[in-house]
Amino acid sequence: MSVVFRTVLVVRSLPFADPGTPPLRGPLTLLLWLARKQVRVLLVAMFFGVVSFGCAAFQPFLLGRVIDSASASGLDRTTWMWAGIMLGLGVILIASNATGHRWDIAAWMHAAFRTSQLVTRTVARSGHNITKELPTGEVVSSVANDTMRIGEVFGIAAQTIGSITAYGIVVVLMFDQSLTLGVVIALGLPVVAAILALLVKPLQKRQKRQRDAQGRLTTLGADTVSGLRILRGIGGEKVFTGRYRTQSQKVREAGVEVAGTQSVLDALQILLPGLFIALVVYLGAVEAIAGRITTGQLVAFYGYASFLSWPVQMLVQSVNVVTRAHVAAGKVVKVLQVVPASGAERSTATMPPAGVPLVDETTGVTLPPGRVVALVSADPDESAQVAVRMGRFDDEAETGTPVTLGGVRLTDLDKQELRDRIVVADATPALFSGRLAGELDVRDTANAEGLLRAMHIADAHDVLESLPDGIEGEIPEKGRSLSGGQRQRVALARALLTDPEILVLVEPTSAVDAHTEARIAQRLTEWRRGRTTLIVTASPLVLDHVDDVIFLDDGNVVTHGTHRELLDLSTNAEGGREAARYRRVVGRSLDEDLDAELDELLGSANAQEGGTA
Repeated sequence: MSVVFRTVLVVRSLPFADPGTPPLRGPLTLLLWLARKQVRVLLVAMFFGVVSFGCAAFQPFLLGRVIDSASASGLDRTTWMWAGIMLGLGVILIASNATGHRWDIAAWMHAAFRTSQLVTRTVARSGHNITKELPTGEVVSSVANDTMRIGEVFGIAAQTIGSITAYGIVVVLMFDQSLTLGVVIALGLPVVAAILALLVKPLQKRQKRQRDAQGRLTTLGADTVSGLRILRGIGGEKVFTGRYRTQSQKVREAGVEVAGTQSVLDALQILLPGLFIALVVYLGAVEAIAGRITTGQLVAFYGYASFLSWPVQMLVQSVNVVTRAHVAAGKVVKVLQVVPASGAERSTATMPPAGVPLVDETTGVTLPPGRVVALVSADPDESAQVAVRMGRFDDEAETGTPVTLGGVRLTDLDKQELRDRIVVADATPALFSGRLAGELDVRDTANAEGLLRAMHIADAHDVLESLPDGIEGEIPEKGRSLSGGQRQRVALARALLTDPEILVLVEPTSAVDAHTEARIAQRLTEWRRGRTTLIVTASPLVLDHVDDVIFLDDGNVVTHGTHRELLDLSTNAEGGREAARYRRVVGRSLDEDLDAELDELLGSANAQEGGTA
């Protein structure tokens, strides 16, 4: 009972708080590292594996003793003694099998979960570099398939060691009783295993081809699904469907090749040991007729031959599993070798104190401490890039003009500490499945009151009403049960709950109606008042509530002020072309006649400049 309880504790320790940092010199190195990380679990599993197979190996020997004793003197004390020993080993065999299976599963789960955590951690930290280095399908297959393949090695390791131990026990017992049959079994089974192993190498090559084809198919499927709306819009749906069909046929053909080789291997696993058993029985019968072995020994030899077909199959299966795991580990190593887009190098500077400005030196955008600032640009991508730089998502982008916090380059600071202080909420946020409360409280610091307050600020009360259990309700993968506006507001509430020193929001209200946007703008700016906040938006409903508006044009800050100040400046020629351009950008939401008015104003300003020149 205590062993079973410890097994449950081992499994319950998953997932790991820290999966570790493996060496990435190759697939074999990764597999050996995984073995070292769970050496205790493997040793316990191997102990039970050896006990199980050892007990099974002794069963034919004891059965022969029972038969010889009963034949010689009937059911006397000696016969019952051998029968009792056989029964006792049977009980131990059953108990060790049941307990050992639990530890086998624990070893499998440890390796699979640890590998899966390593892959997902790398993907989470690598940023856009993961898609630069590898197709999406390779990454998906690494998590969905390769981690399971790697786990199988450790799940079967104990039985493999037990099989080898049992084989050694049987060979010793048979040599003690008959030299001829001992030699046949000692040499015959390795020959059978060697013949079966000849098929492993071509099977490995075909499995690798199938794995590569499957990865390409997954990539194509992911790309097609993500761009389905665009494909339908341009009439390209049939073209990509055809490509997917073609690639799926390649996967099928590769699978057929694998299945063909695997079927031959499976057939030989049964045929060759069967022929070997027939040979042993024949030779044993000859030995028995000649009087060189007893009837009990003949029965024992048949039991040995039958039993050893199991270790042989186990060894061949182990080679097959190791082959698949080696291919899978090679794929996983490729994923783990991806260098993160940010934070690959250690920090070299001390984190600045709180209350210092965040500055994008490239454009001149400066976030003064404690101010709620909006960033407006004629090119939305330009302002979004500023937000990305401020979140330090790509260190290569900082090799030129950097982003600084209190005068210190972000690339010189510890990334984890920086993530605690600066949070960037993207324009297209991702939601995950699970409880809404857990989805919102990503830092695990908020209470029920805080969760509801954040949902109120994001004006997401309708989301709570749509879930049967409210804040404790379940949302499906990617929040597909919610509308676009609801997903955006849930993501906004999630960003607010992180409560960072500096919060950067990219188009947080682009998917909601005007009335909702107005409410969010008022509540959001009131909530963040006194804390450094940047909102990338061109919506007048939001701009009217912020402390300052920065206008970005052609990659540089050209003017700033409150929304009202910039609009007032734009209504006269002396106000400047920058303010007029600002009005043109934000005026897209103001009225239909604004373009003509601004054209006239800009023309007047240009005429004045020309006259001055």
